Amino acid sequence: MLLIRTARGARRRGATRRRQPRHPGRSVIDRWLDRLVDIAVITALAVGAVALVLTLLL
Repeated sequence: MLLIRTARGARRRGATRRRQPRHPGRSVIDRWLDRLVDIAVITALAVGAVALVLTLLL
């Protein structure tokens, strides 16, 4: 079976997958809540790390 090759630099034609929007239909409130959760998780991890270090050192 022969394969048909495209010339160098020629773009292939056909059904191409289009990139989906990152977060379709997300409102501004959802993005702010995501940021708030991110900040809360990072703060909790930092507090836990400081508590662990203080416990090990003292």
